[in-house]
Amino acid sequence: MATNTPTSAHYIGIDIGGTGIKGALVNLEKGIVQGSLTHLPTPQPATPAQVAEVVAQITAELTAGTDSVDAQSPVGVTYPGIVSHGISRSAANMDKAFINLDINNLFTERLRRPVSVINDADAAGLAEARCGAGRGTKGTVLVITLGTGIGSALIFDGQLVPNTELGHLSIDGFDAEIRASAVAREREGLTWKDYSVRLQRYFSELEFIFSPELIIIGGGISQRTDEYLPYLKLRTPVVPATLRNEAGIYGAARHAATARTLLAVA
Repeated sequence: MATNTPTSAHYIGIDIGGTGIKGALVNLEKGIVQGSLTHLPTPQPATPAQVAEVVAQITAELTAGTDSVDAQSPVGVTYPGIVSHGISRSAANMDKAFINLDINNLFTERLRRPVSVINDADAAGLAEARCGAGRGTKGTVLVITLGTGIGSALIFDGQLVPNTELGHLSIDGFDAEIRASAVAREREGLTWKDYSVRLQRYFSELEFIFSPELIIIGGGISQRTDEYLPYLKLRTPVVPATLRNEAGIYGAARHAATARTLLAVA
């Protein structure tokens, strides 16, 4: 059993998206992303080998000329799909070769350093719960991202319950994201008031199932909550996310730090 737990506060977080991959150094003690973000396009097609190469390029750029990151410090990486014990189980916006792939091992071999992969919505949710809009909130926090679909993260006392996929919760015979995503509002030309009726139905169901202490709304429309939050009637406080584009990066770095600590005490 190891007796020395790593103490470095600096980790690398990388956020893989359908069109872009971005990364940064993260100071977990201060809860901040340090310096500017490094951003490269997501390769097309987004095959495992090509994506791993971009992740390696970003890691190399972030570690060049700095000694603030341990040479063997793990890199945290988000993935836009289900991740179970380091295995990617879906690939909605990525090459189908990612399905059932040991993505942790793929990136670890390419980067020649430990890599810990987490679902992108889980990473953003973990970040918001730990140092964003949910900071200091005990009990159950739901982070719901309204965008092309509906992403979700379930946090209890600061600990993540992974891969909840609450956008696929069936509401009135439909996947929730078909009727309540931000894209659904745009596609159907709904006013904000009409859209709030859909959100009310969805959030009421979440409230009934989970009895959360807080619901955090992420995604682009989190910047326009004054357009629809006043129409919602819920027991649970609902607030906009605060970390925006940095949430996934911070959450990935936090996940890597947690994985490193677990390895140190194993």
